[in-house]
Amino acid sequence: MASLSSRRSVMTLFSAPDCADSHRVRIVLAEKDITVDILNINPDNKPEDLAELNPYNTTPTLLDRDLVLYDARIIMEYLDERFPHPPLMPVDPVTRAHSRLALFRIEKDWFSLVSDIEHGDDATASQARKILRESVLSAAEVFSVKPYFLSDDFSLVDCTIAPILWRLPKYGIDVPEKQGKPILKYMERVFSREAFQQSLSKVEKSIRP
Repeated sequence: MASLSSRRSVMTLFSAPDCADSHRVRIVLAEKDITVDILNINPDNKPEDLAELNPYNTTPTLLDRDLVLYDARIIMEYLDERFPHPPLMPVDPVTRAHSRLALFRIEKDWFSLVSDIEHGDDATASQARKILRESVLSAAEVFSVKPYFLSDDFSLVDCTIAPILWRLPKYGIDVPEKQGKPILKYMERVFSREAFQQSLSKVEKSIRP
């Protein structure tokens, strides 16, 4: 690990180009304008470096000198604390706790379904697609409360939601204009951010025209 660290003096992110977890880390990096070497890897042909750094051999994996982090949320919170401007988590402990709870629920309720959609058999994928669509649409009222997800400011919660919403066409999920109007407005607001556009890989850009 030390040899890898010495070979990479610049912060390095091992990222899969069509991985929602990798994408949300890339959004944070872009929002904070962090200098980073993003290594887009083939999930079916991962480099030996990754296995040496991460015992789970997964993306995203962040290498920052002698520090190695894996798990998207841990990486995101580390980046937010190390590079505090602009802040992507509330300063107030109670509000921050609410944000962390929102992150937990999104990961548990939405990201778990994405795994079933992408890797499950036809029946599993179909059921997960149905549940994810219903869950997204049921949150329409929440998206209408504030400019961002329950907040006036863009946050790590938005960084986590955005990759899922961006991939809805890929998952075969539509957002009806009438029922999903607040969601569509939120998507337009987030997707138009310069940092979000910068975060997209070529594969991700092809999801939406």
